[in-house]
Amino acid sequence: MPVRSLNSSIWRWPSRDEVDDALRQWVTQHESALVEAIAVGYFGSYARNEAGVGSDLDVLMILRQSALPFTHRSQQWDFLSIPVPVEAQIYTAAEWAQLETNQPRFYATLLQEAVWLRSLSTPLANLGQ
Repeated sequence: MPVRSLNSSIWRWPSRDEVDDALRQWVTQHESALVEAIAVGYFGSYARNEAGVGSDLDVLMILRQSALPFTHRSQQWDFLSIPVPVEAQIYTAAEWAQLETNQPRFYATLLQEAVWLRSLSTPLANLGQ
């Protein structure tokens, strides 16, 4: 969402640093609810520092497990404190491990450009194996 520039009536789109800080705060605020989360990060235009007006934040989360179907997992999280729209991709560790085979180009892109805010010492490429 646009934010008002300091001492000005002009609206501007939040910067990469502002969005990164907001997601880091979100992770801290939701720490107790993220007990199943192995990793949390973001990818896409904000990770590549190419975001512009109207860009959304592509959040990536890897959970140990989830009873919810993939298409419903993002609905359990309230991202309204993030100053831009959020598109969340939430995988289980097993789904993450299969991603390399099922969607190799997307998987390679995620490994290359993702900015991880929280992850375990286990290499992400080895999760679910």
